[in-house]
Amino acid sequence: MKKLLVLLLLVSSLYSAEAQDWEAGVWLGTTYSFGDINSEYRFDNPDIGFGIMSRFNFNRRLSLKVSGSFGQTSGDDILSGEPFQSQRNLSFRTNIYDGTAQFEFNFLKYEHGSDEHNFTPYLMGGMSVFWFNPQAEYKGQWVDLQPLGTEGQFRGNEYNLIQPAMAFGGGFKFDLNYKWSINLEVSSRFLFTDYLDDVSGLYPDLEDLEESRGGRAVALSDRSANQFLGETGRQRGNSQDNDMYIFAGFTLAYNFAAVKCFRFY
Repeated sequence: MKKLLVLLLLVSSLYSAEAQDWEAGVWLGTTYSFGDINSEYRFDNPDIGFGIMSRFNFNRRLSLKVSGSFGQTSGDDILSGEPFQSQRNLSFRTNIYDGTAQFEFNFLKYEHGSDEHNFTPYLMGGMSVFWFNPQAEYKGQWVDLQPLGTEGQFRGNEYNLIQPAMAFGGGFKFDLNYKWSINLEVSSRFLFTDYLDDVSGLYPDLEDLEESRGGRAVALSDRSANQFLGETGRQRGNSQDNDMYIFAGFTLAYNFAAVKCFRFY
């Protein structure tokens, strides 16, 4: 990340500091998640996503964007074509509240109000902090999974619901006029946790889990119809591959810079 930032600053320094302005806008789109549930990277289960953003354009090439986003995401083993996942029969849903700061680099010179430089593809990279809370449906009710320690976590050692992430993505921006522009972008979050879907490691000792957390924890830890699948120590997820989620959509942005006028003498 540091090397990427230095590279962006060096490249942008080759261009003049003109075209400084500030934008704000709203975005609407979809949210996708990938992990132990949806390990096949399917895009057949989109959920809603939306948020707000603010961007400062240092020059025609480099910008800093800060955004706040909300997304819903879910997954179900039943949708998988993998026999193991179909038998495992786990599912989840979670809301995601995301705060992100990213640098954007424009491939082409971009300046609001310019007849020549009013569109560009761009790349972006930065850091995020997000809150999540995976749930599963049980007897007609949605139940929080983290407090149940479904993989045998001791009380007080459950995964944190507030996590950092690396943010990368790209898009395409173009002006409607001097004040308004549209951005089409895809922004990924590479997580430092594997528990976005509450699935990561091994099946716990279900007798110990029932004694410490109760029967509901056991029922949501092992939902398979195969009595051998949930044996103690058998694979429940892949702890070597962290989860990720994606926001994809379009942003309508407003430029707050003063309208440029010709000066007459």
